[in-house]
Amino acid sequence: QVQLVESGGGLVQAGGSLRLSCAASGSIFSINVMGWYRQTPGKQRELVATVTSGDTTNYADSVKGRFTISRDNAKNTVYLQMNSLKPEDTAVYYCNADVSPTWYRRLEVWGQGTLVNVSS
Repeated sequence: QVQLVESGGGLVQAGGSLRLSCAASGSIFSINVMGWYRQTPGKQRELVATVTSGDTTNYADSVKGRFTISRDNAKNTVYLQMNSLKPEDTAVYYCNADVSPTWYRRLEVWGQGTLVNVSS
């Protein structure tokens, strides 16, 4: 079984910064793509950013130039550095990982979510 545990959310003023972390644990052979998604009430969960095991990154247009995703493969951890935060960034942020618990299996795993609240 694989678990993702997020940390780093909280309340911040507009223009401020936060850093989210997500650590994977359990039976892990390898982790392919890791990413962050976010969701606000009444809306679908949306992609924020992803990073592959080879450090190729992808960002939503709304966060390009403000957010940076990175990962530490040795620690099975992904980070999201969020700068110049805006009130519209307020959401529950979810960590996501495409995990291979064995060489022949793949699972999609989600974290429990962490709230980011940006005040104006």
